[in-house]
Amino acid sequence: MNKAVLKKIVLLAVIIAVIAIFRLFDLGQYLTLSYVKESQAGFMALYEEHKIVVISLYMAIYIVVTALSLPGATVLTLAGGGIFGLLAGFVIVSFASTTGAAIACVVSRYLLSGWVQNKFSDKLRAINEGVEKEGAFYLFTMRLIPAFPFFVINLVMGLTKMPIFTFYWVSQLGMIPGTIVYVNAGKELSKIESLSGILSPGLIISFALLGLFPIVTKKLMALYKRRFHGNYD
Repeated sequence: MNKAVLKKIVLLAVIIAVIAIFRLFDLGQYLTLSYVKESQAGFMALYEEHKIVVISLYMAIYIVVTALSLPGATVLTLAGGGIFGLLAGFVIVSFASTTGAAIACVVSRYLLSGWVQNKFSDKLRAINEGVEKEGAFYLFTMRLIPAFPFFVINLVMGLTKMPIFTFYWVSQLGMIPGTIVYVNAGKELSKIESLSGILSPGLIISFALLGLFPIVTKKLMALYKRRFHGNYD
């Protein structure tokens, strides 16, 4: 067994172990809306006494949850608004969520990319073509449209050839509107009864239109250039 294969096996074993511990000890109960609402006052008091420690632990938990695609990222985002406020909460959540997403992308690429590309190359052709043609616009659009689960985007993009740096900054930019909405909602954490009511249909449509705007603009500009140059050739 060569070293590359051994490294992948070790990494996979670590990931499975962490997920198993998460399930075995039912750690998901601490990432529920009810638990966060009940504990908000205590967390805020702890934050006032130990700001750096609380921020560091919060970001570490958020990064692990996002990197391993564990349930609870939405609740953590709301908690960020409830504990840190809008501005600080937005900055903290933005960097934690993007870092976790980038790690998930890297792990997906390292563990699965070669195997999946070889076995399902025909099914991934459309995604690869979209990334090649639209590049950052393609990812930006998916980040803004709520129909695409964020953890799925992280894993699927790891199977493409998109540079990780591009993935990082486009993801951070594309997640800004959603992050602001959820962090802002978290400021009124005690009034939130469910996660489903935070994004209204109008807001979802607005995100979708915002996400499609860059690609539509690019297509229109390309069409204009073809016609313009066609008239003067």
